[in-house]
Amino acid sequence: MSDTSILLSGLAIGESPRWHEDRLWFSNWGTQEIIALDTDGAGEVMMRVPTTVPFSIDWLPDGTLLVVQGPEALLLRQERDGALVPYADLGPIAKGWNEIVVDRRGFTYVNGSDFDFMGGGPFVPGLIALVTPDGVVRQVADGIEFGNGMVVTPDGGTLIVAESFASRLTAFDIAADGGLSNRRVWAQLETGPDGICLDAEGAVWAASMGRCVRVREGGEILGQVVVPEGLSCFACALGGADRRTLFVMAAQWLGVENMFGPDRTGQVRTTRVAVPGIA
Repeated sequence: MSDTSILLSGLAIGESPRWHEDRLWFSNWGTQEIIALDTDGAGEVMMRVPTTVPFSIDWLPDGTLLVVQGPEALLLRQERDGALVPYADLGPIAKGWNEIVVDRRGFTYVNGSDFDFMGGGPFVPGLIALVTPDGVVRQVADGIEFGNGMVVTPDGGTLIVAESFASRLTAFDIAADGGLSNRRVWAQLETGPDGICLDAEGAVWAASMGRCVRVREGGEILGQVVVPEGLSCFACALGGADRRTLFVMAAQWLGVENMFGPDRTGQVRTTRVAVPGIA
């Protein structure tokens, strides 16, 4: 167990954190902002995304930023002049989209579903779509119990996805063409995981309720970081000069209907860990 300290406060809900070019980039849900934050707590709004929630980010191997415009079922690409333009239309596969991860070959995985999380209604299992470097979009997995954070292992051979409503991390083998197979439970957890990140020993840090847990394949809990009472953890990322800083996106959870009220309780909290993230 480890304490955390506040690096930045006054956010709505921080999500989809990524360590990129020596700063922590993340989506500030409820404000349309993508922010880059240095380790001294200085933040810069890098762009505004014309959507509500969710919207998530990652980069292609050439450094091009991709943004999931979730409610509009679009994957956007940032041009050199800063403009956001369509990269892929995900609408024919599902109505709403959430998290993204890009592997080193440029295969882009996005999870989504037809479940109206914000508006209520019966739960609908989700799916994972693949966008290939040449722009082909296809579904590569189904039956996802509310997909959240995803990571790809450094060898490019395995995708791990957080299934929040099933309280588990699920793994797939990645084929040469980007397809997914050999679905299996990577780790069963006590509570539903949200955002996740991978460390250099192959363990996953998973944000889950009021803590982040470090878990290895098979489900053994190796450690945890707890945030102050009243806060929930939404996502986490490893970064800093030595990749040993765990950045935790936390906020009060007051229910879907109160996600973006007047109280800005969102924070970026940090703690030091022993095992670094992947460079």
